[in-house]
Amino acid sequence: MNTPANALDMSSFWMPFTANRQFKKEPRIFVGAEGMHYTKEDGTKLIDSSSGLWCVNAGHGRKEIADAVHRQLLTLDYSPAFQTGQPGAFDMAARVGRLAPKNLDRVFFVNSGSEAVDTALKIALAYHKAKGESGRIRFIGREKGYNGVGFGGVSVGGLVNNRRQFAAQLLPSVDHLPHTFDLKKNAFSRGQPEHGIEKADALEGIIALHGADTIAAVIVEPVAGSAGVLPPPKGYLERLREITSKHGILLIFDEVITGFGRVGAPFASQRFGVTPDMITCAKGITNGVLPMGAVLASRTIHDALMVGPESAMELFHGYTYSAHPTACAAGLATLDIYEREGLLTRVKDIEKYYEDAVHALKGKPHVIDIRNIGLMAAVELAPRDGAPGARGYELLQDCFYNHGLHIRTTGDIIALAPPLIAKTSDIDDIFAKLGAALDRLK
Repeated sequence: MNTPANALDMSSFWMPFTANRQFKKEPRIFVGAEGMHYTKEDGTKLIDSSSGLWCVNAGHGRKEIADAVHRQLLTLDYSPAFQTGQPGAFDMAARVGRLAPKNLDRVFFVNSGSEAVDTALKIALAYHKAKGESGRIRFIGREKGYNGVGFGGVSVGGLVNNRRQFAAQLLPSVDHLPHTFDLKKNAFSRGQPEHGIEKADALEGIIALHGADTIAAVIVEPVAGSAGVLPPPKGYLERLREITSKHGILLIFDEVITGFGRVGAPFASQRFGVTPDMITCAKGITNGVLPMGAVLASRTIHDALMVGPESAMELFHGYTYSAHPTACAAGLATLDIYEREGLLTRVKDIEKYYEDAVHALKGKPHVIDIRNIGLMAAVELAPRDGAPGARGYELLQDCFYNHGLHIRTTGDIIALAPPLIAKTSDIDDIFAKLGAALDRLK
């Protein structure tokens, strides 16, 4: 039985990505969740406008997933993935592989998006070494990119606050593409912005500087999520694919947020018609119920490592909880829900309604930009003079305590990504509450 929220000893839990001292003075505590809503201890319900942390795509409290995990715990609670196997791992890999873009059906399981990114970077190095190109050691990330919190992911990522404390020990052979955000040209864009394809051409300059034969991979989010929902400019991803293919450089799409239906297809690469060499995914793979992630690699990459004696390990990498039986059970049950309810493509049916609803907030106090794609959107606020982030935090608090709305903020940006089960009435509820909170914001 959990301790009542008002009696919690909060001193021991060091909270991630949280201003701990500020939070513990005015804590925001959930005690339950079902469908589209969280519940506070007093019974108040808050509609979830961010799918938890971009992960609860099928909504909260899905009994099918809980039952599958329960059965698995009573059957096989743990099995190592090092040199032994269990049926769920192979079934889950096959199911994910069938959803992936063509030929990206070799699946390496991890436990998070961060681990997926670091794993993909290691696979890229191993692939080039296997091909006799061991000089390809450099990675190219992107400004404003979020690729997790491992040393590899932070190194290729482009969010300065994520890098600042650890800069002395980040990977040395990394460069960054410029970000694509252009408030002057693309403010209040609907879907992919018109301007910015030329930002991809900066990759040619980086290649000219370092030499193509030194670059292992380029990694980008198809839609930058944590930086505040930045859809790719028209033609941008296609141009990256063209340049990387020309120079023998691997292209990795970080789809930890966009994977599993967020933009109206199983993966964003399918929506945009651009196939990378690897995809990293997590979050929606188990509906956020249990930690799991994966790297989807092309057969070309996989097969390049399947050389030498059959008794030799091909990749010296893995985790204690890779393909954990209960995570696989949760994942398989989640994929069953996605398939049965058509959630991986459902966004196409409600995207326009969602787009119109979020853009109706244009003209609200302090709103300087709105952008959206799929069931993702961001509302950007003008920062308060001398106090960047203050408006965003005040809005977060007001929504939680006074409007029955759970939002995610990144500084002064409100990022919105409700569960894929959202009805038009849920969308109306979210934006009515958010609009009322914005009207009160000083």
